[in-house]
Amino acid sequence: MKREDTVDFNIKYTWHLVSRMYNNVAQQYDITTAIGFVLLNIDVDNGTPATKIAPLLGMEPRSLTRMLRTLEEKGLIYRRADEEDRRLVRIMLTDLGKEKRDIARDTVKHFNNYIKLSIPEQELRTFIKVMKRINELIEKEQILF
Repeated sequence: MKREDTVDFNIKYTWHLVSRMYNNVAQQYDITTAIGFVLLNIDVDNGTPATKIAPLLGMEPRSLTRMLRTLEEKGLIYRRADEEDRRLVRIMLTDLGKEKRDIARDTVKHFNNYIKLSIPEQELRTFIKVMKRINELIEKEQILF
């Protein structure tokens, strides 16, 4: 079997192209794809508990800690103690963070709209269904080696 015919190669290759495309846009606004995804997962009005962000992105907590430090240094976020549970830290967006989040959101929307216009709806539904099934198999560790 050629590598081009394997599932993992195609997922990785496609994600590499998408990530590179997003990074090309993000660079123009002094952010990265990873920063954009973090910003997109922070609730604009209420912030998001720091402990909830890593699972949303499939990141390890240590990696997220470094990312949050970078976002703070860039002035995109700040931390605030939760009003109901002082042990909980909420990650809040600054005005600059909201601006960068809007850019990331618009970029993602533009890409998805372009794909929806370029690929028939039934093919996209099948693609999403298959990707969800692959994710389920991996998450449930049903793949045995």
